Amino acid sequence: MTSFGDLLGPEPVLLPGDIEAEAELSAGQAPAIVAAAHPSASVAWAQLAEDALAEDKAVTAYAYARTGYHRGLDQLRRNGWKGFGPVPYRHEPNRGFLRCVAALARAADTIGETDEFARCLDLLDDCDPAARVELGLA
Repeated sequence: MTSFGDLLGPEPVLLPGDIEAEAELSAGQAPAIVAAAHPSASVAWAQLAEDALAEDKAVTAYAYARTGYHRGLDQLRRNGWKGFGPVPYRHEPNRGFLRCVAALARAADTIGETDEFARCLDLLDDCDPAARVELGLA
């Protein structure tokens, strides 16, 4: 289990999530419909990006993942994140953002954008050292 016990560092950010979007996705609603209805829900963008990657549509995946990444950054900042510090994977509402970062990394790697790929891996490591393993990027 990952410990975020640095007494000098910021507290872990635990996003509230988007209950409606998560429920709609769990019920089988199309991710595009969920993203349109809940554009700030990173989890919907993550699903769109992952689906596009599975269909070998790296540029489309990149766009979806980048959108979800920026929506997630907005949520993190609204919840006290200062651009650094823990965003634990174990907290399920954080996973939409972290999945977007992972999908962005995969898409960037596929299209040869090596700097972006490395930045995404560094961000995942900074957010939660366990995230890369959990997201299949270890």
